[in-house]
Amino acid sequence: MITRKQLIKKYIEFFKSKNHKEIQNASLIPENDPTTLFIGSGMETILPFLQGQKHPLGKRITNIQRCIRTGDIEEVGNSTHHTFFEMIGNWSFGDYWKEDAIKWSFEFATKILKLPKEKLAVTVFGGDKDFPNIPKDDEAAKIWESLGIPKERIAYLPGGVKDGEDNWWGPVGQTGPCGPCTEMFFWRSNSKPVPEKFNPEDKTWVEIWNDVLMQYNRNKEGNNNKATQKNIDNGRGLERVLSVINNVDDNYLTEIWQPIIQEIEKLSKKSYKGNEKAMRIIADHIKAATMIIADGITPGPTEQGYIVRRLIRRAIRYSKKLGIPEDQDITTPLVKKILKIYDDYGILKENKQKIINELNKEEDKFEMTLDKGLKQLKKMIHNKSISGEDAFLLYQSYGFPIEITKEIAKENGSSVDEKGFQKEFTKHQKLSRTASAGQFKSGLADNSEQTTKLHSAAHLLLQALKITLKDNSIEQRGSNINPERLRLDFSFPRKLTPEEIKKVEDLVNSQIQNSCEVLREEMTPQQAKAKGACGIFNKKYKDKVSVYSIGKFSKEICTGPHVKNTCEIGKFKIKKEQSSSSGVRRIKAIIN
Repeated sequence: MITRKQLIKKYIEFFKSKNHKEIQNASLIPENDPTTLFIGSGMETILPFLQGQKHPLGKRITNIQRCIRTGDIEEVGNSTHHTFFEMIGNWSFGDYWKEDAIKWSFEFATKILKLPKEKLAVTVFGGDKDFPNIPKDDEAAKIWESLGIPKERIAYLPGGVKDGEDNWWGPVGQTGPCGPCTEMFFWRSNSKPVPEKFNPEDKTWVEIWNDVLMQYNRNKEGNNNKATQKNIDNGRGLERVLSVINNVDDNYLTEIWQPIIQEIEKLSKKSYKGNEKAMRIIADHIKAATMIIADGITPGPTEQGYIVRRLIRRAIRYSKKLGIPEDQDITTPLVKKILKIYDDYGILKENKQKIINELNKEEDKFEMTLDKGLKQLKKMIHNKSISGEDAFLLYQSYGFPIEITKEIAKENGSSVDEKGFQKEFTKHQKLSRTASAGQFKSGLADNSEQTTKLHSAAHLLLQALKITLKDNSIEQRGSNINPERLRLDFSFPRKLTPEEIKKVEDLVNSQIQNSCEVLREEMTPQQAKAKGACGIFNKKYKDKVSVYSIGKFSKEICTGPHVKNTCEIGKFKIKKEQSSSSGVRRIKAIIN
């Protein structure tokens, strides 16, 4: 059996042999991207380089990226869905192209993973009648044929340019890099004979590889023009590959899940067989919550914190369905198994006690009200429809996320007035409607002109805080920037006075008025540290980094984007200063 660590080692070493440089996985929490709450793919962390910015490590990179996807949490429970997963990927920024990308994909699958060629099939882009200027991808098909894939095993899938489906990728937003895909499939069955002709609708064929061939760029008018820089984005989920190469048809039977599943069996005194759905949900949700908490997010009522709370509470509900006693701590033993599986992530070991404490607190909170809430919910279900007011009562008084109420109602043939809930939710709490509605689709950073100005302003703000508060130990703890405003979280133990806020604001504006030039340099992390650049110097940084200097005022490690000169920014205004969490303050600011 090939283990997770062995698969990762094989992958990274293979692409290093093809002159790729390894980059460390980024935080699950996006930087300067208001369109998404979590990183959902490896590609999301490197967008500037796909758009033409030079990467410090060159034109070929590879990595393993931790990811969270929350758009289909309710689907978790089958054999393939996961909230947290690892994506293995490699990229070319205007360097090698289609032939090398496909050949290396095939080589890794057949030579390194030892998958038999006769059990492989592929799809390629088959054209789109609504976009006659984009031809079907005969080039990719011919490359596959040259590698020994017969024509009968190559399927052309038509359409998809407008909506990003059927062998077409992107752009995720309205504009940006996009292009056709070619996907590799594996026949996952020992009993059925492999059919000569490939039918993508046959679920025995499992997708194991996706080469995104970014050869177009979509503009504001919706036109797909040939890209000046053609890119390769090659990614796949480690969990699925691991199950395929180990010849199991249930991802949860692999070694990255079995220790957790076995612990749940022990706690519940029940077997996995016959209780698959509940045990998968518990294992998945506690693993995802563990990873998110390690990156600094704790359970709460809004945004990322709401997702953590929702995951933990859904796991707790299913633990009770399995009959695990209320006084039994389920989170601590599961966290210990998760940390052992992923002991190569230092961030988990460093935050072990915090993870356990936060999970235990949330578990205790929900268990105090779970039984009462369930009794109330059962009474409401008799009406066949749960009103918005009742759904909000369950949320406010018993801690039931709306998604749990909807799920239980559906299980009992009832429905929920979600619009009514939203009305009550907004009226009584004024919390984030984005978080409650579950609108957590993955996206890419907005690199508009206004967002770029605010990004440079955020650098000025961080340095102005250090100077005004006479504290060089202040660190950025998070940021969220969109065209309307910037939000900066920073380490500081107390509320700022009105005088301090005014001084910070004036200091930023003085640098804007001074027309400071913004320069980008490439250097090693050691050189950046020696020159006084801001940044948390740990394993996150590799051989080279980008450092942005704003005059002599600010120097910070960053991937951009930024203005060329501070005079482009406009007038800076702090709108609000408040607490974000213990020891962390939050500033919201705008520019005019």
